[in-house]
Amino acid sequence: MKIFNIVGVLSAVKLVVTAAILKNSNYSSGVSVHDPSIVKNGNKYYIFGSHMDTAYSTDLRTWKTLYTGVNENNKMFSNLFSKSNYAPFSYVGKNSDGSYSVWAPDVMYNPKMKKWVQYFCTTSTFIKSNLCYATADRIEGPYTYKGTFLYSGFVSNTVSKTNLKAITGGTDSNRYYPNNNYDYKKFPNAIDPSVFYDFNGRLWMVYGSWSGGIYILELNESTGLPKHNINNGNNTDKYFGKKLAGGNHQSIEGPYILPHSGTGYYYLFVSYGGLTSNGGYQIRMFRSKNPDGPYVDARGRQFMGGNNADYGVKVMGNYNLPGLSKAYMAPGHNSAIRDNDNKVYLVYHTRFNDGAEYHEPRVHQMFLNQDGWLCAAPYAYSGETISPTGYNMNDMSGSYKIVFHYHTKVNGDISNNYTIQLNKNYSVSGKFSGFWGYTARTNFMHIKIGNVTYKGVFLKQMDEAKSKTLVAFTAIGDNNDSIWGVKV
Repeated sequence: MKIFNIVGVLSAVKLVVTAAILKNSNYSSGVSVHDPSIVKNGNKYYIFGSHMDTAYSTDLRTWKTLYTGVNENNKMFSNLFSKSNYAPFSYVGKNSDGSYSVWAPDVMYNPKMKKWVQYFCTTSTFIKSNLCYATADRIEGPYTYKGTFLYSGFVSNTVSKTNLKAITGGTDSNRYYPNNNYDYKKFPNAIDPSVFYDFNGRLWMVYGSWSGGIYILELNESTGLPKHNINNGNNTDKYFGKKLAGGNHQSIEGPYILPHSGTGYYYLFVSYGGLTSNGGYQIRMFRSKNPDGPYVDARGRQFMGGNNADYGVKVMGNYNLPGLSKAYMAPGHNSAIRDNDNKVYLVYHTRFNDGAEYHEPRVHQMFLNQDGWLCAAPYAYSGETISPTGYNMNDMSGSYKIVFHYHTKVNGDISNNYTIQLNKNYSVSGKFSGFWGYTARTNFMHIKIGNVTYKGVFLKQMDEAKSKTLVAFTAIGDNNDSIWGVKV
């Protein structure tokens, strides 16, 4: 016992000395873009965000502003604020601040239309919203507003301003707005659209926020608009499409589906919690073999009822890591991209533990674990490439600072850092005990702490100040938690 304690003290001393080498990071992406949706054209990456903010980068780390601000001086659109016709706002009107809300765009190239198409929403309340689209010949625009095609929050005196009757043949007040109240716990809020092609070339749009949950519609590639080709049924609606997750006005929003032909899965990302710094905003993940579901988590369960915290792999929540000058708070409303070299990047906005609500975009690389789940690297991307054949024992073993992303927490708590040792005899000691291992000639690793087995990868990446290359691991538990480790 005395020997163990001495070793523990020496390890602690070594930890302090090693950690001191890390500089406190003052890293900034250079821009503030909320709800960033990523798209690549040539050697440039673009993020399109809420409030008509757009930025671009060539390295996914430093970004430059292209457009900003919801006003007629923003040249991203050629006609969004037409003096003769404010069509995108004719149904929703102004928000509670007396301004117009333009949120959560997603941009993609439609080869059938031979246009860049921007899908976005305008909104005025937590349910009164609509989805719009605009087209351009160049990714940077200008985009020409083409129309509004999906509405929510309608009641008897506003339904005539929508296309519900044209699509369904009626207005069915008992279904959509019983007692003249929009049934928002069942049907969606028409915001946060994102669009993707499936493995067979079919075009889909996923959307929704809180309210009745996340929905999906198949689109007509020739027009870029919904086909409305399903009938009313269990979790399906001719107008709104098919429900994928959520409902009963629980927090879930910002859906984004990433098809990955390497695994045959479609990965559905969503955000839970409130988006303010202490609101518990966080990224969750589900997956499916079909574009329209069912989408399940690491426990094999769909989120179609019950408490939202119990469902979805928690990719990340509030956290701090060695070298960060302040904790990251409320990371969420992400997009993702699989690049030409098959690297996968997670793109999100984050706030900080500084008493303010300032936010910036961040990009983390993601890696497939042995079960085909995507795990996020602990630090922001700085050009790292994971070794496909893995790392040696001296690299992998040692003292780590770890962070758990507990799926049970949807609040403002910051995940604590704990110290553990991955010993060369494959035991885990320190704050927690357990076992760890790896798969020879790969980067796959696993660690068991308590009753939870986490599967992930070892990697090397620079700390956020780019002062040192560190060994790290990222893994997903069979209970929907994630764990990150940084060797110190």
